[in-house]
Amino acid sequence: MTAAEILAAFPKISALVVGDISFGKGLVQTVSQLSENTGLALTTAKYYTPSGRLIQRDYSNISFLDYYYGKHGETKNPLDVKSTDSGRTVYGGGGITPDQKYEAAKYNKFQTELLRKFSFFNFSAKWFGARNQAKLPKGWEPDASVVNEFHEYLLKEKTTFTDAEWTENRTWIQQQLKREMYASGFSYEDSQRVAIETDPMVGKAIDAMPEARALLDKSKKLIVERIQRDGR
Repeated sequence: MTAAEILAAFPKISALVVGDISFGKGLVQTVSQLSENTGLALTTAKYYTPSGRLIQRDYSNISFLDYYYGKHGETKNPLDVKSTDSGRTVYGGGGITPDQKYEAAKYNKFQTELLRKFSFFNFSAKWFGARNQAKLPKGWEPDASVVNEFHEYLLKEKTTFTDAEWTENRTWIQQQLKREMYASGFSYEDSQRVAIETDPMVGKAIDAMPEARALLDKSKKLIVERIQRDGR
């Protein structure tokens, strides 16, 4: 968690960060070896970004459970105001706040049921087994016949769902079928590529690229102006 937040903190100098507010953990611990194969972990330092702001969220005056499992909103410290090299104002004490907040949608009841029962994996194994084949032709897509076969498979497995649920989730079902069946018909890497191509978070990041480019260009311009002004 700490490593991810530190990595996100550096792009905030001149790049666009999309996602949710990070946890806010930036502590460094040193472990001292004790007897009986035990050790004592002591917090000895804290992580700061290049601009000098603190990543660590304040954990004073709250319980352990609240710190780890309580609701984490934006907790920036208004007294810890810093400026990046590109002139962006940032605040310490509350993790990393994204430029564009995005929270991935949770699985609905029908989706959760299919994933819980490994429906896509089991159907894929049965589909390939029935055809006695292990490969798919290049560019293969789960067409209407495959989707209908999956529909019948769910009914035989006594998976309960309504026509409305099926219609609402049809696109998601095709994506999941393609992802699972690419793992067997092509390779795991191809399956992961499908997962990335259909990931809403990746799509959001791609949509944000023009804004990210504009921000980067602006940052470069400000840095050049500062160097010329300061003579260094």
